[in-house]
Amino acid sequence: MPHAGLMDTDALGPERAPFQRARLHIRAGRRRLRQGKISAGIITLYDALVSAMEWYVASPERMSKLKIRKGDNLKDEKNLFAALVRSGILDSMFDYEAFDRLVEKAAYEEMPVYHYKEMLKGIESLMTQFGIMPFDEKELPPEDPSTF
Repeated sequence: MPHAGLMDTDALGPERAPFQRARLHIRAGRRRLRQGKISAGIITLYDALVSAMEWYVASPERMSKLKIRKGDNLKDEKNLFAALVRSGILDSMFDYEAFDRLVEKAAYEEMPVYHYKEMLKGIESLMTQFGIMPFDEKELPPEDPSTF
C-alpha cells in the first residue's frame, strides 16, 4: 500500500488519516499509471477515492450536510458516493458505476493499453471537489522508490 510506513494512522486520527491516505494514494496512483502499471494505478486511485469519502464522513459537521435516505448504507462505497452526489458535495459528472467496473477488471487483469487520461481527470476533479487537491507533493513524506 502506498501509505505503508509513511503515516501513523493512530497519531493522525480518524479525520486526518484518510485525508493523508487519499493524498498518498493519488500520488502513487499517478506514478503507477506513468510507469505503465495501469491496473495497479487504477486500484490505487480507487483507494484514494474511498479514503476521501471516509474522510468526508469522519466529520460530524460535514456528515450533517449529507442528504441521507432511509436504507442508505454509508459503509457501502456506491451508496456513499450516491449520497455525496445527491447532497451536492460532488457533481454528477463522474461515472462511478463505470469506474467501479474498471476497478473490478483491473483487479483481475493487467491493462497495458488502457488510455487512462480521462479517468484520471475525473478522479482529480472529485478530489478537487472534496478539497483534497490541489496539494504540494513536497509536503508529503518521500516515497520509497523500491515500492511497487
